[in-house]
Order: sequence, then C-alpha cells, then structure tokens
Amino acid sequence: MTREDHLGWCKRRALDYVENGDFIQAFSSMVSDLSKHPETENHVGIELGMMLLMTSNLDDKEKTRHFIEGFN
Repeated sequence: MTREDHLGWCKRRALDYVENGDFIQAFSSMVSDLSKHPETENHVGIELGMMLLMTSNLDDKEKTRHFIEGFN
C-alpha cells in the first residue's frame, strides 16, 4: 500500500470515531494506524496531536475533524 493510500485509510477510520463523538478514540486510532506503515510511523502530527489533546484543543467534532483531515 502506498503512503497516500495508507494515510487515506487512517483518516477514514479516525473520522468514523469523530462522527460518533469519540474524539479521543479518533486521535488514538489515527496514531495507531499511522504506526502501521513505515512512511508514516513517525509522523510529526502524532506529537502535535498529543499537545492538542493535553490542552483540550481536540474537544469537539469540527476541531478534531479539521486536525485529522489536515494530515498529509
């Protein structure tokens, strides 16, 4: 699977959690899935997301969706 295909798969899975209102699980899913591909396993967005979680900046649907969709 290419990096782009894998990233799309990660986003789709995480966004399912966003739609269900589980923002922490959405981020956890994204991190877990990113680690499953050698070209995304150390993505800088993982650390950024941790900082956002700790400051309550991923606490609603639109913020979390925007964060996940912004991965590239």
